[in-house]
Amino acid sequence: MESKKNASNYGLENHGIVNYGQTYWNLGTPALYEEVIRRREGNIVHLGPLVVRTGQYTGRAAQDKFIVEQSDSKSKVWWGKSNQPISERNFEILFHRLLAYIQGRDLFIQDCFAGADPRYRLPIRVITESAWHSLFARNLFIQAKPEELQNHRPEFTIIHMPHFHALPSLDGTNSETFIILNLARKMVLIGGTSYAGEIKKSVFSILNFLYPQNSVLSMHCSANLGRDGDVALFFGLSGTGKTSLSADPERSLIGDDEHGWSDSGIFNFEGGCYAKVIRLSPEAEPDIYETTRKFGTILENVAFDPYTRKIDLNDDSLTENTRAAYPLTHINNIHRGGTAGHPKNVVFLTSDAFGVMPLLARLNTAQAMYHFISGYTAKLGGTESGDGAQPKAVFSACYGAPFMVLHPFEYAKLLEKRLKSQNVKCWLINTGWTGGPYGVGSRVKIAYSRAMVKAAITGKLDDIPMMVDPVFGFEVPTACPGVPTEVLNPRNTWPDKSAYDIKVLELGRLFKDNFKAYEKEVSAEVVNAGPLTENIPVTA
Repeated sequence: MESKKNASNYGLENHGIVNYGQTYWNLGTPALYEEVIRRREGNIVHLGPLVVRTGQYTGRAAQDKFIVEQSDSKSKVWWGKSNQPISERNFEILFHRLLAYIQGRDLFIQDCFAGADPRYRLPIRVITESAWHSLFARNLFIQAKPEELQNHRPEFTIIHMPHFHALPSLDGTNSETFIILNLARKMVLIGGTSYAGEIKKSVFSILNFLYPQNSVLSMHCSANLGRDGDVALFFGLSGTGKTSLSADPERSLIGDDEHGWSDSGIFNFEGGCYAKVIRLSPEAEPDIYETTRKFGTILENVAFDPYTRKIDLNDDSLTENTRAAYPLTHINNIHRGGTAGHPKNVVFLTSDAFGVMPLLARLNTAQAMYHFISGYTAKLGGTESGDGAQPKAVFSACYGAPFMVLHPFEYAKLLEKRLKSQNVKCWLINTGWTGGPYGVGSRVKIAYSRAMVKAAITGKLDDIPMMVDPVFGFEVPTACPGVPTEVLNPRNTWPDKSAYDIKVLELGRLFKDNFKAYEKEVSAEVVNAGPLTENIPVTA
């Protein structure tokens, strides 16, 4: 049985899907809500958001992502723990078992796009067995106009069956969970996990393969626009403040997570946001907080009172990685259209739980390249399944290694080209700890982080005297409007200066050890832009 309302002429049989149950093509948000409740997939909570649970996986199953090894793309893929190979034979075995699983089941289909720039727009299709994942796709990607639906022909298709499990001994997977990208078949298969982020990041991986080969830099970053038309980019891993700091009431949000940088400028890949909401505060992050109180928002693994249906954003009993998925239109101050000119400022965000990196620094191009390739933060757990609560140094190339299908140097070369051609200013802002490491010091106040961002991208630091950090080589401002001067030099905030000296050198060595894998690919200037960890004079 199939309803043709809003259905594409390019039917499911083109994907090998036959003998299915009821199909729901491109349902709107209210209709998807009704299906979610009817199927008991989630709960409506106070003021209208939808709360869902993702079961065992409350974050990405990073060890279960594969790319089908094929002759035409084999030499281009950056193989390793983030891009594990799986054979075409194993893919076909799993795919045909998945097709058998689908028979007789109801399906939800969303036909949409990735890429706001019409020149690079990619038609995609998301097919899933659950209504709430269809709403997720509708929220996160760019919706097709009603008149575009009939002739929508996807370039890539994501088939998402969270209740179907792989057989590792037969399918060649590492577990019952799988996320498999087949570049030749232009298809992604996802099973064994309900975590919706796998859908979003699969599309990002596709674009990370396609766009750089067309001279478009694909980036894991947020972007916003000033009143004078100046664009700022914010790179950072989960938990560094990328979403929060780019949601600025004085600037228009272009997008919160994924963008392309072409010869013409910036464009958003998505039509929505997927923000962490653990301990979200209405005072510190009012725009994102309001999205957790709106109809259409999906709240993943957020706790709520079963009687009042009021949510508790401070409850981390299920996971630290609680999430909100909402359309961009839930944010008041957005830049409609998703495209803008070239950036004037690039900000690298890190949450240094060791408390030794400067809170604010200016980088030259070689340093920017070094830290882009390094992609450092110190995580306290959350996004990857199995993360514990203890902090650890994390280096994720290009601030998104799990999704970078090509070698990091391919993205780094494009970034270097863009930075130099547009004379872009580069900054590093540490949103982590000050006064000591995690457990001793305190988290940097978000008000300070906002003040540092504002000062950097509005030119208020241009005439401020700078000091050179003796380990990292950054230029560190001696003053910043809205920030106490004493916190700008991290060593000054530590009660035990010798403990700081030891810890900062330890972190510097971690940087250098990580960068050894890339030294042969980059210039000596970039290699030498890393930390200095030997014979450093320490002042009292």
